[in-house]
Amino acid sequence: MKIATYNVNGVNGRLPILLRWLEEAAPDVVCLQELKAPQEKFPEQAIRDAGYNAIWHGQKSWNGVAILARNLQLEEVRRALPGDPEDVHSRYIEAVVNGDFLLGCLYLPNGNPAPGPKFDYKLSWFKRLIKHAKELLAQDVPVILTGDYNVMPAELDVYKPERWVDDALFRPETRAAFRELVELGWTDAIRKLYPDEKIYTFWDYFRNAYGRNAGLRIDHFLLSKHFDKRLKAAGVDHHVRGWEKTSDHAPVWIEVKGK
Repeated sequence: MKIATYNVNGVNGRLPILLRWLEEAAPDVVCLQELKAPQEKFPEQAIRDAGYNAIWHGQKSWNGVAILARNLQLEEVRRALPGDPEDVHSRYIEAVVNGDFLLGCLYLPNGNPAPGPKFDYKLSWFKRLIKHAKELLAQDVPVILTGDYNVMPAELDVYKPERWVDDALFRPETRAAFRELVELGWTDAIRKLYPDEKIYTFWDYFRNAYGRNAGLRIDHFLLSKHFDKRLKAAGVDHHVRGWEKTSDHAPVWIEVKGK
């Protein structure tokens, strides 16, 4: 089974890009972030015509997450991260996929400028994610948490790390939160298979970042221990970032064996 995550950066504006990639890559399950569309404006029919059923949590102009599946059943479990009933941002959705595993799709806050209220929100969201992730592991079922985490965990994950020391995506507090999350018992799929390789998932639109490969690795797959022997492959569809009118992220994917 091929599972992908893709910050599409506007699902309607970049719908041709998304559909082109779906046809080319043919993932079985896809997590999308930054839909930037209210619930009623999600392009459900176009997604269905491409062969995918979907669940989504939209929001006007900002945020938004979705899970797509091809010939697989999606059973929605939740559409908000627990812990703050006043948080109305559409940043999390969770489903059981084909009765096999639990899949959480997330869009963690950017947090800039830091320090400041946005950075405080990022860290509080991270705390809620850590608490929920711990509870998921306690269920002792196969779980995947994937999406745009807006964190570069290590210097290997960022081009010229010295330029990012004060950025919310790379500050010590952010990296420490991600480390705390992983150390609960999660496996970073890309780093398990490629521990020492320079791999990026995001390139800014400015200063020819993609052409220079001046990127960041901020889109991650975290797997519960149940996937230790099921993980077969992982990668980034780097070339999609080079398409015209594309997102500033590239799709990231893993392949897992059946249960």
